[in-house]
Amino acid sequence: MTKRVIHVGIGSFGRRWCTEFLAANIADKTIEVVAVVDVDAQALKFGAAALGLPDSKCYVDIAKAFAENPADFCTIVVPPGRHEAVIDVALAHGVDVLCEKPIADTMRASVRIAQKVKAAGRKMAVTMSHRFDQDKTTLRSIIRSGRLGKVNTVSCRYSSDMRKHMAWGALFRHTMDDPLIIEGAVHHLDLVGNLAGANCRTLFASTWKPGWAEYAGDTDGVVMMVFENGARGIYEGSSTAAVGLNDWYNEYVRVDCEEGTAILNSREIEVFTRQGAKRQRSREGHGQKIQQIAQPKWLNTWLIEQFCQWLDGGDPMETNVEANVQASALIFASIESQRTGAPIDVQAFIRQHT
Repeated sequence: MTKRVIHVGIGSFGRRWCTEFLAANIADKTIEVVAVVDVDAQALKFGAAALGLPDSKCYVDIAKAFAENPADFCTIVVPPGRHEAVIDVALAHGVDVLCEKPIADTMRASVRIAQKVKAAGRKMAVTMSHRFDQDKTTLRSIIRSGRLGKVNTVSCRYSSDMRKHMAWGALFRHTMDDPLIIEGAVHHLDLVGNLAGANCRTLFASTWKPGWAEYAGDTDGVVMMVFENGARGIYEGSSTAAVGLNDWYNEYVRVDCEEGTAILNSREIEVFTRQGAKRQRSREGHGQKIQQIAQPKWLNTWLIEQFCQWLDGGDPMETNVEANVQASALIFASIESQRTGAPIDVQAFIRQHT
């Protein structure tokens, strides 16, 4: 059954939601957008045009939008510090929530939101879109199949040339304290944890800002992780590389397992499998090339469909808010580790904020 949606937030990325993610699901009748909300009148005009809505369904007043438009769920694409206020309105009107990452702008708020959703008996999921891209989904299917055996290490490298002012698309990224961790590693650390297949036990992070970076906060960093199943993870990220060798959506990910290694590099996947007991040698570019999974929807377009299936009685989404507290912990524990210079017990860190 088609789900009724109130969409909140039509900023730079919110526009893509209107023209791409929501639009594709409107086209196949997965959803119907019944209202849009934004504090900017010009943004509302864009949203109305993109979604084919009359002016009467465009709201600056969020409480009025929810009061006047019965909905099955809302989609939230506003800055993280404003997520909780929108979620509070949704819960007050008995509306489920699909929200952009991260859950909130602090660990305490992230845990608090998860608790509010549970207490209200509602459903909420977070759009960790990178994990649900075609190349990452194909890589995950290889690891989860068990053909390579137990995971030993997961490595992720992101390098992008966005060192100049406004190169990262929005002013707030150039003025915030931790742009790499909050705006970049939010996806990458989640991906490492998802491939490792367990919650993170401890992590240690070091972040910095090179002299050529036109940012207020740290743009580069390394995070080392130990997971509860014994797997190790390492993330290296830079938004100030001389050349973007592994830019957005083109990251390098390597999963070393007991019986083989899977490598994703710039959206291409190859697998190296151990043969017998003899010592073996090879090099990247000489593995078994993997054809990627084909399906009509990816990224947030797919996540909207998954959320609707969950509302219809399907299995909970992997990124449901309670599970996604773990992804938030990777971000905020990394910031805490950088601040203190010490490793962080991630599960204890979560409990401290509960």
